[in-house]
Amino acid sequence: MVRCGIGFDVHKLIENRKLILGGIEIEHIKGLMGHSDADVVCHAIADALLGAAGLGDIGMMFPDTEKKYKDISSLIILSEIKERLAQQNFSIINIDVTVIAEEPRITNYAGRMKKAIAGALLVDTESINIKGKTTEMLGFIGRKEGIAAMAVASVENK
Repeated sequence: MVRCGIGFDVHKLIENRKLILGGIEIEHIKGLMGHSDADVVCHAIADALLGAAGLGDIGMMFPDTEKKYKDISSLIILSEIKERLAQQNFSIINIDVTVIAEEPRITNYAGRMKKAIAGALLVDTESINIKGKTTEMLGFIGRKEGIAAMAVASVENK
């Protein structure tokens, strides 16, 4: 049986924080605020995968009230979700992500992001698609106050 799920995440941009997107550090003047590394790309993927498998969401599995998850790498989160999926006999078919940001330009980093995410999920990079969109300078994203990501994932239960 093939199932699909959708994920979404958004975080505020702040000073004095590294910008982590798709499991890689990106040179930027601001980073994303959050309990973990605040990687909106990986968080959207995590929710899409968990949703496809009917296993809740990232907040249920990795609550921000737990100190042990403070500054955790979202690649570790994805790796643990991959294990949970495997325990339920799910395999990942594909993942499609849209990053919504005025800057940085996602196309410059998409290849490295795909490689990092594929490594955490133990899938081929061809199973992952990452693209960027802007909001044409509209809203909080257009004002460069935050970054969002949406993801769709399909999984197969064997």
